[in-house]
Amino acid sequence: MPQPWQDTSLSAEDRAAALLSSMTLEEKLAQLSSVWPGSEAEEGEDVAPLQHEVSEAVDLDGLLPHGLGQLTRPFGTSPVEPAEGAAALARLQTRIAAGNRFGIPALAHEECLTGFFAWRATVFPTPLAWGASFDPALVGRAAELIGGSLRSAGIHQGLAPVLDVVRDTRWGRTEESIGEDPYLVATIGTAYVRGLESAGIVATLKHFAGYAASRGGRNHAPVSIGPRELADVVLPPFELAIRDGGARSVMHSYNDIDGVPSAANPWLLTELLRDTWGFTGTVVADYFGVSFLELAHRVADSRGGAAGLALAAGVDVELPAVRCFGTPLRDAVRAGEVDESLVDRAALRVLRQKCELGLLDPDWSPVPPALLGESTESAESAEPGSGLDPDPDPDLDLDPPGMRAVARELAEESVVLLADDGDVLPLAPDARIAVVGPLADDPAAMLGCYTFPRHVGVEHPELPLGVEVPTLFAALRAELPGARITRAEGCAAPGPDGYAGETGAMASAGAAALTAESRLAQAARTAADADVCVAVLGDRSGLFGRGTSGEGCDATDLELPGEQGALLDTLVATGTPVVLVLFTGRPYALGRWSRLLAGAVQAFFPGEEGGPAVAGALSGRVNPSGRLPVSVPYASGGQPWTYAQPPLGLRGDASSIDPTPLYPFGHGLSYTSFAWERPEADAAEVPTDGETTVRLTVRNTGDRAGTEVVQLYLHDPVARIARPVSRLIGYARVPLGPGESAEVHFTFHADLASYPLGADGTRVVEPGALELRLASSSADSGVRHTVPLRLTGPERTVDHRRRMVCEVRVK
Repeated sequence: MPQPWQDTSLSAEDRAAALLSSMTLEEKLAQLSSVWPGSEAEEGEDVAPLQHEVSEAVDLDGLLPHGLGQLTRPFGTSPVEPAEGAAALARLQTRIAAGNRFGIPALAHEECLTGFFAWRATVFPTPLAWGASFDPALVGRAAELIGGSLRSAGIHQGLAPVLDVVRDTRWGRTEESIGEDPYLVATIGTAYVRGLESAGIVATLKHFAGYAASRGGRNHAPVSIGPRELADVVLPPFELAIRDGGARSVMHSYNDIDGVPSAANPWLLTELLRDTWGFTGTVVADYFGVSFLELAHRVADSRGGAAGLALAAGVDVELPAVRCFGTPLRDAVRAGEVDESLVDRAALRVLRQKCELGLLDPDWSPVPPALLGESTESAESAEPGSGLDPDPDPDLDLDPPGMRAVARELAEESVVLLADDGDVLPLAPDARIAVVGPLADDPAAMLGCYTFPRHVGVEHPELPLGVEVPTLFAALRAELPGARITRAEGCAAPGPDGYAGETGAMASAGAAALTAESRLAQAARTAADADVCVAVLGDRSGLFGRGTSGEGCDATDLELPGEQGALLDTLVATGTPVVLVLFTGRPYALGRWSRLLAGAVQAFFPGEEGGPAVAGALSGRVNPSGRLPVSVPYASGGQPWTYAQPPLGLRGDASSIDPTPLYPFGHGLSYTSFAWERPEADAAEVPTDGETTVRLTVRNTGDRAGTEVVQLYLHDPVARIARPVSRLIGYARVPLGPGESAEVHFTFHADLASYPLGADGTRVVEPGALELRLASSSADSGVRHTVPLRLTGPERTVDHRRRMVCEVRVK
């Protein structure tokens, strides 16, 4: 007869409570713990902050009689064939379930920021490229596919998306973020959450909260922001992803805000997240974040003290391995230093989530569907030890054609045409093209820090990448078979010594023998003999100083890394038209070349299909439709900068620094032209609790198909506090053939004009004049039409239930 916690007719809450009531303290604590199999198998470079300083050997056999909460990165720690990894995970889950008296398996989590974080899995574009696409629907479709691949291998939880709003692009993790605008981050991020959750995977929002607002753009640095900035910029993406996206997990951030570490902040993790927003999922620690309360923040003097602070604040699970939530927390509870009710609170949340995932069901099977010679239904009805064994020759393809196709589509939509003088682009099919630059023939140019090849694969140089990643040089030759395409390196690959070129052509002995002067001379000759030069420059992603972009790879300035600026100077001096192609994880200052280039294309680590995507944009097969999710600076100074500045944040006579960007947020060109006609609103006056619809006709006036991205900004001329001069409140992608037109409808609700007035985050909608700006970018020069509005009636106070999204229709 099934136990009460196995009774599927009961609610998940009741089942979890019944199980909890039967558990000992040790068994409850085990559900708050995790292990990281294989993380100490080899001494290598850290893939998590201070990994080898904090990691300790774990006696798994000693843990299993009490159970286990989570398994950390069973695929994302070292290369493993997908089917073998899934079979090993199934065996381990069988062992875990058999080892405790309740038969509870662990919840397995993986990174999934650019796809399933596993060897041989599809590498999608990095999140900054999601932002550049301005396409939530496509991002959601990619997330659904990623979720399906995770589930097929036995993974339950994905550590994504990153909802940190970029505040300073010197921050190394800019590439992991969606952009500098909270509305763009919120809408794109929420679409990703919906896609992942629709596949049955628990989406984990990170990093909660304020991580990207660190001082000086430094990783793991303190955050000094006021409550209004927190409420207006940092928190909305998390609000929307929980409320509308249905996210079931949140990861606390490493930083402190005004001296209070996020992992020990009960206002953030309990009062706001749960009591106000109504979040019912689990809060997991960022890796070693609980230990950092003792070792980094120094707000605790012991492991047990750190565990007590985190648990009381609202952290439910210690990741990636148990250090504080095990014996130290048990001893603190028994000594009366930590109330056992806090353990019960966290354990109930964990068990409820396991129940929702089917891990407490009597017919749970450790074998994922992909490894069974049966159907998915048969896999789900298999009991532990029932004799249903993995298929000896399973088909577990983590990079199928359908996933590559969506990765290609997202890469193509994310390519931003920054500049085009109209004479060179698209490239002529029979042109003499010099492809110059250290990243031109290097697959690593496409891959961000949170891709398996750049995160883990670099520690295994004996293995192939695991997936096909065409370089731009190879893709251009395929794209333009009638062109004469030559190549030169020009300079060394960016990045610290020892980490340049480990996966690309740069590693050849001949390349190593070239001096800087000879490389530049060779590049100049190659460019001079061509009709056009394509200069391929950018970042090499890495971890903790082992790259020019990525976690722990923060920049002192926004100059092109290494010798690449000098190379670009050399190329433009030849007189051959130069088209700059950037593969980067952040924007770089391009002002000194802005009048010297024939064209410029920006791609933010576009993934395994990035080479063909950019080649298609250069040839004209793809008409670029990406828009900048972060501003591109004119000069390296003036940081930090985002477009949503109050009046004092813009250029003024009181400072010699002009922070005005070269290319603003939302900027992007096309090979066709568009006319924006007849904007009108249903009403010029709207109650403070009302709405109106703004309509605009967009027409393709060029000779080729293209996609316009219409952006809606809000301008509040006078407010009771200093407000951004302009901020995004809606956008629409409008694909049109030559001569075609479409009508775009934006339904604006007065709630979208709310702002935090009080220090407690209270938001108000006040009556008065507003201006809606229909624009092609955030800059004044991008404004095509303005629609004046007046809000009427009483001032209103709104909260997290307010309207946060502008309804958009394209007819």
